[in-house]
Amino acid sequence: MKRRALSALTLAALLALAAFALAPLLWMVSLSLMPAGEATALPPRLLPSAPTLAHYEALFARLPLARAFANSLLLASAASALGLVTNSLAGYAFAKLRFRGRDALARGLLAALVIPGQVAMLPLFLLLKELGLVNTYAGVLVPSLASIFGIFLVRQYVAGIPDALLDAARLDGASGWQQLRFVTLPLLLPTTSFVVLMTAIGSLQLFAEPYVMTQGGPGDATRSLVLLMYEQGFRWWNLGHAAALAFVLFALVALATALGRRLFGATPLGAERAA
Repeated sequence: MKRRALSALTLAALLALAAFALAPLLWMVSLSLMPAGEATALPPRLLPSAPTLAHYEALFARLPLARAFANSLLLASAASALGLVTNSLAGYAFAKLRFRGRDALARGLLAALVIPGQVAMLPLFLLLKELGLVNTYAGVLVPSLASIFGIFLVRQYVAGIPDALLDAARLDGASGWQQLRFVTLPLLLPTTSFVVLMTAIGSLQLFAEPYVMTQGGPGDATRSLVLLMYEQGFRWWNLGHAAALAFVLFALVALATALGRRLFGATPLGAERAA
């Protein structure tokens, strides 16, 4: 009886915490469905009196939301693909290849982790300006080409792969590229999945780089959804519109997370190593 009572109390506490965590999201959805003016009524309403999609229709009618949405998806996909390649190759090189200055370079990269990204924003902008990459997709993607965190995450995982496994592949005639492609990368699937997922989510939430490197480009060609939210956030004092726009961004991030789990699975990091 005591065990059942404890289980019931634990379940009730977890449900209460889940409801507390979900309450802001649910209220945001409720605000986005309220008629105009109802969101600011006093006392505040929890549910719309007459649910409507007028705020969502206004977003797509008054703002280049579809273009910004497509830009965010394109930038997130490209950044994830490029980051996967560069982080995997660099992490493998730091873990398994022997070259002069490897350890010093690794220590330098680790030290760079404590430097705020905003410090390098101005030099990066000036460099991209000289290269003619301001207001282009390439200018936004350059900062996403590699991540120090991603490189060292891959490095630590690759370092745990036994050298005997790669030596056996080498004895079978596998080249260095074949060892990476057919031996190392399949074992890296949990880690690379995590890197891709975090890169995609980080790209969808990215603000500073698009704000500095672009101003939307010709015809809003490079304006991302987050940048659009910032620009419009000080023009519309309408909670319904704000809630609708915030929910669209939340849905985008949730979609990226769900696709990542669907494509790469939910295998925890290190599970394959333990197996």
